[in-house]
Amino acid sequence: MSKEIKPECALCNVEVKLCRSKEGTGPQFCPTKTKEKELQRALKKYQNQETMRFAKAASLQEAECYVRRKEKPFVLRPTKTRVEEVIEFAQKMDFRKLGVAFCAGLFSEGNTFVRILEKHGFEVISVCCKVGGVPKEFLGLRDDEKVRVGTNETMCNPITQAEIMNEAGTDFNILVGLCVGHDALFLKSAKALTTVLVAKDRVLGHNPVAALYGAKGYFQRLMNP
Repeated sequence: MSKEIKPECALCNVEVKLCRSKEGTGPQFCPTKTKEKELQRALKKYQNQETMRFAKAASLQEAECYVRRKEKPFVLRPTKTRVEEVIEFAQKMDFRKLGVAFCAGLFSEGNTFVRILEKHGFEVISVCCKVGGVPKEFLGLRDDEKVRVGTNETMCNPITQAEIMNEAGTDFNILVGLCVGHDALFLKSAKALTTVLVAKDRVLGHNPVAALYGAKGYFQRLMNP
């Protein structure tokens, strides 16, 4: 039995890519060439009326982030922040009740974001990661495994954040700075679809892509573990 070829899109060095153009090509590992079964299975899921509406709105939102799109030659001119995108997308989908799950360390950002959403007419359910006040000992953590050793620390509680959103019947959720892993638990537990406004990065001011830009320079330690 031949070994299955794994998709490695991030390693593709083809200039005109098959996934971007009918005239393009793809390497041996190109999933556009090798994953026809998965493609057809996915396209069937788009036929769900609500899924199709959501996907169409997302693509429309993508296009509307640029201006002067009819000009030839076309030059990318982005004009909208992600905050504006979230607001406009929620309006396109006629969402009324939004959930904001935020990190306690980003209380100020969460506060500002919620007030902005309310100014645009949304009802907002906001829940802090420390909801419930459950001590970290519940997770079996030792004292020396806490952030502040020798103190009482409350665990982050993303499953409860999601359950509260579920009970409130939010139409759409937005994550603001949840920790790595905690965000995954929220995404797994939430009933409503969820987007991310802020990805936590304690070192880089919540701009994790900066580490990738600096991987050959100041952050070369990432390439040399």
